[in-house]
Amino acid sequence: MGLLNEVRLRARYIVGPVLCLVLVGYFSYHLVSGERGFIALLQLNQQIQKAKASAAFLANERAEIESRVALMRPDHLDHDMLAEQARRMLGIGHPDEVVIFFPTIK
Repeated sequence: MGLLNEVRLRARYIVGPVLCLVLVGYFSYHLVSGERGFIALLQLNQQIQKAKASAAFLANERAEIESRVALMRPDHLDHDMLAEQARRMLGIGHPDEVVIFFPTIK
């Protein structure tokens, strides 16, 4: 009986710190690698940067297309743009012309 009482007496002093260590470990783990932890925050920031870069690229592409469309409006028609589009669509040109095609970046 003396041994059982000794274990109970020491267990009282050990249970509190062990429980605190377990709780600290649990919360530390989830702070770092949990669903809303530090690693998830870093991944989310990377996704935001990719989305911003994509949005900037698409905004530039849209501005370029809008400027080309503005040149084709009936109230302000650019004859060079009209001729370029017609030749591109029909695939024709003058015999003395040199056509240089630039690759489109997408």
